[in-house]
Amino acid sequence: MIIISACLVGVNCKYSGGNNDNEKVKEFLKDKEFIIICPEQLGGLATPRNPSEINYIDGSEVLNGNSKVITWENIDVTDNFVNGAKESLKIAQMYNCKQALLKESSPSCGCNFIYDGSFTGNKVCGMGVTAALFKENNIEVFSEKEL
Repeated sequence: MIIISACLVGVNCKYSGGNNDNEKVKEFLKDKEFIIICPEQLGGLATPRNPSEINYIDGSEVLNGNSKVITWENIDVTDNFVNGAKESLKIAQMYNCKQALLKESSPSCGCNFIYDGSFTGNKVCGMGVTAALFKENNIEVFSEKEL
């Protein structure tokens, strides 16, 4: 069983209210069992919502309490992101998911790259909060860019 970012299969849960519908992802999932999640919604954030970025390093540092997730209006939404990651992990474990196909660049789901916290579109190497928690719990994470 694979756990997947809901936005990648057309669910309107992206911060803007839209989705990241991806035909390559749908083709990959055709003969597989999967379950969808949106960690940000699971953490209690509405859709649409203000864009958020990790302000220091990546999701691992957020989980360690050394970094925060903030909105472009400088509102701290760290607890929402951590709680959403924990709820996502519960679901992954409930369904015995060993892999997670997650949305690249997201502050929750980014696997290889995330935005740098400046809200200028710059990306840096790093993982989102949920991706980091999955990896810490031996769930293999990969993005739609790696298909």
